[in-house]
Amino acid sequence: MGLGAYIARRLLLFIPVLIGVTILIFLISMSFTPEQRAVLYARSPKQLRSLRQLAQKYHLYDPIHIQYINWLNNVLHGNLGWSITANMPVSQAIIEFFPATLELVLYSAPFIYIVGTRLGIISAVKRDTAIDHGTRVLAIIGWALPTFWSAILLLSVFYGHLDLFPPGRLGEAATRYVQSPKFTRYTGLNTIDALLNGEIWIFLDALRHLVLPVTNLVIVTSALIMRVMRSSMLETLSKAYITMARAKGLDEKEVINKHARRNALIPVITVTGSLFATMICGLVVTESVFNYMGIGYWAAKAAVCLDIAAILGFSLFVAIVFVVTNLIVDVLYAFLDPRIRLG
Repeated sequence: MGLGAYIARRLLLFIPVLIGVTILIFLISMSFTPEQRAVLYARSPKQLRSLRQLAQKYHLYDPIHIQYINWLNNVLHGNLGWSITANMPVSQAIIEFFPATLELVLYSAPFIYIVGTRLGIISAVKRDTAIDHGTRVLAIIGWALPTFWSAILLLSVFYGHLDLFPPGRLGEAATRYVQSPKFTRYTGLNTIDALLNGEIWIFLDALRHLVLPVTNLVIVTSALIMRVMRSSMLETLSKAYITMARAKGLDEKEVINKHARRNALIPVITVTGSLFATMICGLVVTESVFNYMGIGYWAAKAAVCLDIAAILGFSLFVAIVFVVTNLIVDVLYAFLDPRIRLG
């Protein structure tokens, strides 16, 4: 089976999975009363004052299959209800808060992947040496560290004592300028929008605010990638084809980088895909400690306030992200190992 046919088959499976996700989230919403579920259809704060009428309008007293069709129709039209915590429609809240999280992920993910895979490869190649023991200790410490503790430690040292890297997304002056008519929003990502507007000082200010949350994510998350990469690399290096490549007199760097690393990456892709999806869906602790108002920050606030529309809208967003990420991981599998296409 070719790569194109394999991707087409995975895309076809993508549709029933998405339908199943919507059914599951809808069934969860059924645990609330019709009046409580009416917030899922509200488009303004005014409608929140007449939830019973809203429930009647959208047939929330009808049989469950009719309710599901009405709800799904609203979802497909972008109406996910009104978020009390954000004081705006849920769909708009996702659009408002997601760029902050995406920016944080885009700057963190490359470092997490590079640090984790490189240390994993080095540790495997230098097995049972001081370098191996040192990297393994670092990985254990990094993975065992509570995210909130390392975040608070970084903040207290580099902001509290050294006053180098402040919390938030931008400084006061940059925030005022970004919110003024002089600044045009294109993507919602401060660094990219700053460059598109030709404002280098805002770009540098945004980078300064990214340093600590990115560092915290790299410390905590790359440890898992490193451990998985080391284990996978050790298993790959013991394979017969690696022994054969060495017997042919190939350079050790070529054996490691060309033959072993590609196959060893397959388990790493699984872990990396899950981690990336989790990060995209909101870094609740990191965003809360560093006052970095992304989608995780909003979701945590919504959960505390029992903002039903926001919680269910966020749940749907999370489900879609994980389904799409799994699809991408499957395609990467097939690219790295053609044998998978035959499954």
